Amino acid sequence: MEDRSEEDCVQENGRSDETNSKPSGSPCTSLKMFLVALSFAYFAKALSGSYMKSTITQLERRFDIPSYLIGVIDGSFEIGNLLVIAFVSYFGAKLHRPKIISLGCLLMSFGTFIIALPHFIIGRYEFETSVRWVVNSTHNSSPCQGGSPGDQPGISPQVPSTGCEGESNLSMWIYVLLGNVLRGIGETPVQPLGISYIDDFATEENAALYVGCVQTISVVGPVFGYLLGSLCAKIYVDIGFVKMDSITITPADARWVGAWWLGYLIAGVITLLSAIPFWFLPRSLPTAGSTVRKMGTQEEASFIKDTPHPKYKYQAEEHSSFVEMAKDFIPTLRTLLGHPVYVIYLCVVVIQLNSLIGMVTYKPKYIEQHFRQSASKANFLMGVINIPAVALGMFSGGLLMKRLKLNIMGAAKFAFCTSLIGYVLSMLFFTMSCENAKVAGVTVSYNNVDSISYDKNSLFMPCNSDCFCSSSEWDPVCGQNDITYVSPCLAGCTTSTGSGKNTVFSNCSCVGVTGNFTAGTGQCLNKEDCDRMFPYFLALSVITSFIISLGGTPGYMFLIRCIKPQLKSLALGFHALATRTLAGIPAPIYFGAIIDTTCLKWGQKRCGGIGACRIYNTSAYRIAYLGLTLSLRTISFIICIPGFILLSRQLKEEEENKSVPHGAITNGGTDLEALRKEELVVLNSDRVVHTTDNSTDRHTQL
Repeated sequence: MEDRSEEDCVQENGRSDETNSKPSGSPCTSLKMFLVALSFAYFAKALSGSYMKSTITQLERRFDIPSYLIGVIDGSFEIGNLLVIAFVSYFGAKLHRPKIISLGCLLMSFGTFIIALPHFIIGRYEFETSVRWVVNSTHNSSPCQGGSPGDQPGISPQVPSTGCEGESNLSMWIYVLLGNVLRGIGETPVQPLGISYIDDFATEENAALYVGCVQTISVVGPVFGYLLGSLCAKIYVDIGFVKMDSITITPADARWVGAWWLGYLIAGVITLLSAIPFWFLPRSLPTAGSTVRKMGTQEEASFIKDTPHPKYKYQAEEHSSFVEMAKDFIPTLRTLLGHPVYVIYLCVVVIQLNSLIGMVTYKPKYIEQHFRQSASKANFLMGVINIPAVALGMFSGGLLMKRLKLNIMGAAKFAFCTSLIGYVLSMLFFTMSCENAKVAGVTVSYNNVDSISYDKNSLFMPCNSDCFCSSSEWDPVCGQNDITYVSPCLAGCTTSTGSGKNTVFSNCSCVGVTGNFTAGTGQCLNKEDCDRMFPYFLALSVITSFIISLGGTPGYMFLIRCIKPQLKSLALGFHALATRTLAGIPAPIYFGAIIDTTCLKWGQKRCGGIGACRIYNTSAYRIAYLGLTLSLRTISFIICIPGFILLSRQLKEEEENKSVPHGAITNGGTDLEALRKEELVVLNSDRVVHTTDNSTDRHTQL
């Protein structure tokens, strides 16, 4: 039926071109153009958002900040949304939606460029190392300086006491936060105004498929975002300004910082391009499937307002004044929140999004720390394995909803079941453990006995008693015994040869009893148990992501189908407001704070105070990360029970009042009638809009 309608639409507008009709092109073509433009905008915002998450460890190390501060930066995007989402969603629906979306994309682009700004105004990155001063030398003095054992916090051979002069540069992470806030403000109109525009002007039976396509493209964005993150993580942060031969660390090192700024410049350009098409799209279109009379005059070619819209369609009131719209805002919001089903479902969505956002934000970091993978590899695997599974699941969900012709209850049950199955499978992640890296004095004692209770005094042993070492520095070396030592000094090494990454430390008294043992730069790579378990982790991650994502589009269509058409944009906007306030902002912060509690060894800032974490207790990390994620989902499933009961009661009441005349009901409209009848309103004396009220959310799947 859609194809026939579109053919008629094209033919009729072909004739209208000869008569200079108001729509300069086919409305069907314009809708397709809007669909393509919106998909590209979703792609751009998803790419920059996923790239932000792929750089969290890079930002931690570059600005020397803990995970909870990274959570604040990540949540600042939601703060930007929070500032304007309700007003943009309500007033934007009554104005020129494509142009508002275009302005939002421009602001997103500007914010993305600001995020990259600190790189160009701060100095070069300096990491902790004891071999920087031995570069270009074949034989060097002893790392183990004579003296009495002790701790000299904040003092190391390569950092002069005047290094505090540059400490203020580390506050440049504030620019990253402010840029992310602007990104959030600019992203605000894209979702609610874009989706409502499609739903208003597409036929009912194809709206779900169109939304599914947009959502699918939006999940393709993170694929390129994580791949971009993987590429940039391989490139040293100051590439082009330093000699790479003098760099003593590799991408697998806990001190490595990639070219995080480069990806933001690329993402900013892409977002800027996405703003262009919307500027040339019309404010409104004839509803697909509506018949237009013979074209002879400009008026006949125009959209006939008196024609009743389909039950889910709503045309913005073009002549409403700002004062009238503002006056109606509070009553409209009260009407939206007047149904318990909407409130209960919103609670479910908020709790599940807390679980989802916390999990996704720190998943690359979890892969890095728990399975000892580089940031580049973690981002690459997220992009090419995990994200495509989500995209396929969301598209398949939209296709299944159309094929099965799911009504409200069917969509809700489908989304709930897929989420529940994914939850059960996710419990298997607890069995996929990996042992802690063997670091002397941190995770094991100097005689290779497991000891997780770290204390700085445990780093000092008789084997390094003749050395004057600092416990605050982190410059790991790998001994011949496959144990990592915090620094060559603490390994008791007395001589070193070579330069850069090829430096070899000799006569390390703590490595062997006789002292004739060597150590190389960097941590030991003894991760055989991690490599065996990692493929199973990836396979399970793909399966659970696909199953959970199947419920994405049905859950989202549940939202926009069981509310009044004129409340569609407001409902989408308010749901975004609630989820950003109660999930998007706090989740990364408290997830990061809990992860920080599992840190065993913190880095040291030049002027004192802790910096970024160098090594975690992987067992505690796994329990905290997975336990918090699944606990939140457990609570959400419990809250679903009264929601289903209440929804069933309302549908039962509709059956009892089925004889009340209220227009033709099709495609699941029977289920919607009970939710609609008590909120039916007369907008004007010349038309009646059949409406619905109740809501849910697209993030059911997550």
